[in-house]
Amino acid sequence: MKFIRHLPFLRAVFLHSITAFGGPQGHYGMMMRRFVVDTPYTTERELMEFSAFCQMLPGASSTQTLTLIGYKRGGAPLAIVTLLIWILPAGLLLSLLSFFFNFTDKRSIEVGFFKFIQPMAVGFLLYAAAKAGSMSLKNSLTVVIAAVAAVVTYRFFNITWLSPILLAIGGLLTNFNRKRSAPVAVERQSVKWLALWVFAAVFLVVGVLSEIGRIRQKRTGIQQAEYRIWNLSENFYRFGSLVFGGGDVLVPLMYEQFVVRPKPENQYMTPEQFLTGSGMVRAIPGPVFSVAAYHGGMAMRRWGVGWQVLGCCAGLFFIFLPSLLLVLFFYPVWNNLKKYPLVYRALEGINAVVVGIMVASCFYLMKDISFGDLKVDSFLNVVTMLGTFLVLRITRIPSPLIVLGCLVLGWLF
Repeated sequence: MKFIRHLPFLRAVFLHSITAFGGPQGHYGMMMRRFVVDTPYTTERELMEFSAFCQMLPGASSTQTLTLIGYKRGGAPLAIVTLLIWILPAGLLLSLLSFFFNFTDKRSIEVGFFKFIQPMAVGFLLYAAAKAGSMSLKNSLTVVIAAVAAVVTYRFFNITWLSPILLAIGGLLTNFNRKRSAPVAVERQSVKWLALWVFAAVFLVVGVLSEIGRIRQKRTGIQQAEYRIWNLSENFYRFGSLVFGGGDVLVPLMYEQFVVRPKPENQYMTPEQFLTGSGMVRAIPGPVFSVAAYHGGMAMRRWGVGWQVLGCCAGLFFIFLPSLLLVLFFYPVWNNLKKYPLVYRALEGINAVVVGIMVASCFYLMKDISFGDLKVDSFLNVVTMLGTFLVLRITRIPSPLIVLGCLVLGWLF
């Protein structure tokens, strides 16, 4: 019964799950609008803190941020339900896409309908960066930190460990300002040690099963479904546990694991099939990590529908489980540490770095969008990006209507 009072929040999460295009960068802007401005389920400062904290963890950062909003409102049970509602729509769509190749020989899918989604995502991110900057950049030091973080992030965007390193440096720099003091009190939270033990136990179990499967398949020379599902489960859990940098880092690692490394006779999928799924995940709402459902299904499809469904479920489950467990364990630890002046002063620099990362993300997304020529699409890209920013800034038009408008624009042009 206690979930009844959270139904409006869960409804907002569902609407977010079917309208949040643009990857983790665009997701943050949409979360700012939906969960802070439209309905105050959290505050700007909390959302900034959640985003900064999650970028210090491996896994799906936008998923972890949304999970934390649920955790703060209703504890671990609501966090789990929030996660499920967020990942299931995208997971279902990408699972169905893996079955698409059972009925057609097409190697690509036309996604022109979504061609204005990326400039729209930049508009959302510009809006979030403007709001975050107005709150976090209060002195010359934070402005400099944000500017340097933006330049370095843009220049080295694909370096896996860059964000945690920049966040640590930003926190260290603002600790030289001794005038700031810690809050009078921090609401102490109990540390979820069970989450850490489950994380370690699953890592050990899937690792052992995968190694057993690898040895037996090497001994017999025959690929068997039950052994491959063990291998896949370990692969996805390892990716979800160790990958920093989001989908831009995850997809190349999966390509090497599922396409390059296997021998031709044991190939999980063709390069064309891999790239089709990895491209389509950018054109649907939801987390980029949900592409694991597609790759899991494709890897198991030679053994029939039942194994293919199991592959989709294994991909979705094991890629997101580490993100959940790490958040449930580390966030109470982080929250309890904020009572110390060293950590509290660091938040100012950490938030400045987050603003810099958001600005860099804007420019990084823009580099793949046509702006400079005199074609109609270039003009519409500019209109979409700036129009999205201005609509968010000066009106209260709901985010789903903005997304719908951009989809209609893609259909018309």
